[in-house]
Amino acid sequence: MPILLSLAAFVMTLLGWLVADRIGRRRHLVLGFAAGVMLGVVAFDLLPEALALSPPYVHGVPLPMLTLALAFLAIHVVERSLGMHDAHETDYATHRHARANVGLTAASALVLHSFLDGSAIGATYQTNPSLAVAVAIGVIAHDFTDGFNTYTLTSLYGNARRRALTLLTLDALAPIAGATLTSLLPIPDTALGAYLGLFAGFLLYLATSDILPEAHTPRRATGWTLTATVLGALFMWVVIGLTD
Repeated sequence: MPILLSLAAFVMTLLGWLVADRIGRRRHLVLGFAAGVMLGVVAFDLLPEALALSPPYVHGVPLPMLTLALAFLAIHVVERSLGMHDAHETDYATHRHARANVGLTAASALVLHSFLDGSAIGATYQTNPSLAVAVAIGVIAHDFTDGFNTYTLTSLYGNARRRALTLLTLDALAPIAGATLTSLLPIPDTALGAYLGLFAGFLLYLATSDILPEAHTPRRATGWTLTATVLGALFMWVVIGLTD
């Protein structure tokens, strides 16, 4: 049953890619929506889930919040150290980032997140099959945006289409692997909460520092792009509310 549920997540991941791949000239709307989705995932899913695990406090601060700040600052330091955006770019939408590895790192983090989603399905099924179905519904809904963002982020930083499709395939297979291997690789709540905080910081930085500037460039700055960003966040709010 966990494997069958994760297969539905596999299909939804590929569906997310199809949407992202066929937008074409409306790429700025895709990026705006993706940024909103990423902000929604952080605010409505990752952080509440991490804090619900009753994480330990480190000097008065929950561990997931510390790892969130760590991820955000670490990526900022790396980008500034490499001079990735020192130039005054007049139109982000027409340039290609020289650091394709950033896109690969972002997509790899999404693959890991999908693996943990599958692990959540398998783990909850061992204790409560009904709860596993509810978890699977949430994972399936999220994996549409995972496929969307994996392909978009990899392509955004100038990676070849073949490389983007490779990361997409890994992201689609990750929930199946996670659900299958859960019994062999249990994840302690403390480690899971720290990871969720780390991943939240990573997504938050990408959404605010890279994706939003890319979407809202002078040439592409429209009310529709702003609307797409807001709708992305609202979409995740609705999805989380329906699957909670």
